[in-house]
Amino acid sequence: MNALQSDSIKVFVVAPAMLCWGLERLVQTAHPRFELTGTSATLAQAQQILERSPADVLLLDMDGGYGVDMLAELHLPPQLRLVLLTSSQDQAMLDRAVVCGARGVVRKSDPPAALLKALEKVHEGELWIDRSAAGRIFMEMARQNAAHANDPERLKIASLTARERQTIVAIASDAAAPGKVIASRLCISEHTLRNHLSSIYGKLGLQNRLDLYAYATRHSLNKAA
Repeated sequence: MNALQSDSIKVFVVAPAMLCWGLERLVQTAHPRFELTGTSATLAQAQQILERSPADVLLLDMDGGYGVDMLAELHLPPQLRLVLLTSSQDQAMLDRAVVCGARGVVRKSDPPAALLKALEKVHEGELWIDRSAAGRIFMEMARQNAAHANDPERLKIASLTARERQTIVAIASDAAAPGKVIASRLCISEHTLRNHLSSIYGKLGLQNRLDLYAYATRHSLNKAA
């Protein structure tokens, strides 16, 4: 494959072999507007490849056993847009997929030109969804945002500083480590560590490191952002 042009839209395809073959040729027909950076039969394999070879758009065959819960747990690079290809008629499921991060949904019954248009529009920052679905999706996203805004625990967590979050990750990743060891890993003094912990306990309503470990695990604060 020739070197990718800087202004082309870089597409990575995840689909079974036969479908992947057809999608690869479709993308190639639209060169130089589009460039295929790679293909994979599984999403797990794709994520490993994408770490080495970034793309702009990830085209995923959702009919390959990928559910909405899986989409919610995906950790894709911020610049990578997700477009789903599907034959599903479950509109509620597809709505949830968009709420969980998909930027576009294309039906397998749509003409090939529609897929290329979807890839282009999603790359430009737009959503590619049925007009009838847009209202429902925006209402659901607004409802979720309102629920999050009113969640007292989220408000507490939002009050943490970046350094306090780093401290929580260090504590949660090795709860049994002495304070001296934790402080060394954070490149701070034990006194500073105690000050951080005191502030964290106050903001989260906790009493000790055991409480902090349980809280961090429960609210997924035990991993670096």
